Amino acid sequence: MDLKSYAENIFIVPILIFSVVIHEMAHAWVALKCGDTTAKDLGRITLNPIPHIDLFGSILVPLFSIIATGRVFIAWAKPVPIDPRNFRSFKRDDTLVTIAGPLSNLIIAFICVIFVIVFYYITILTDTKQSSFGFEFLNYMFKMFYAGIILNVSLAVFNMLPIPPLDGSHVLANILPDEAAIRYRNIGLMGIFIILALFNFVPGFTQFFVSVISFVAAPYLNLVDIFVR
Repeated sequence: MDLKSYAENIFIVPILIFSVVIHEMAHAWVALKCGDTTAKDLGRITLNPIPHIDLFGSILVPLFSIIATGRVFIAWAKPVPIDPRNFRSFKRDDTLVTIAGPLSNLIIAFICVIFVIVFYYITILTDTKQSSFGFEFLNYMFKMFYAGIILNVSLAVFNMLPIPPLDGSHVLANILPDEAAIRYRNIGLMGIFIILALFNFVPGFTQFFVSVISFVAAPYLNLVDIFVR
């Protein structure tokens, strides 16, 4: 891939960083509402990306993915520290805190739809000349927010996989009987190897995963199609 190709795909990085920051901030904010101030005390309820950025998951993995494939497949920020002993109702509040992250990504996806439509009509109404700085800027913003739709749906779907340490595992654990939930949670970071195995060695899993993303993304993309023709 040449430098021009890198430049054409780098537009996704700002919306990617913003999305993972909002994801973690949503966890922190709902935790605060549920009685746990741990994340707030550590400065995690902020749009400033620095407290949220994970060197490996937020920078190195996305950059390597762009260099190797021209696309960003996944990224993550530092997990929000939470002390569940401060929750008023452990299972209820843990579930609320958990789903706040993926839900925030679905909300961002909808906001991206709005911005895609806005920048499309700005480009048309201003009759910006192609190859001009104004056109390139508007085109950049259009592509970034359009990519943000799929990106945020993908983040939401991926994080809701019921495999530790992903968000979906917390929801499943809170449904299971206590003893089974303890054993399930003890999988911990070993779940990362399960995830890798599913995507690389289980026939049809990647296709199924992509199909779920397409299904969830369809209403967003259909809304774009209504206004962008």
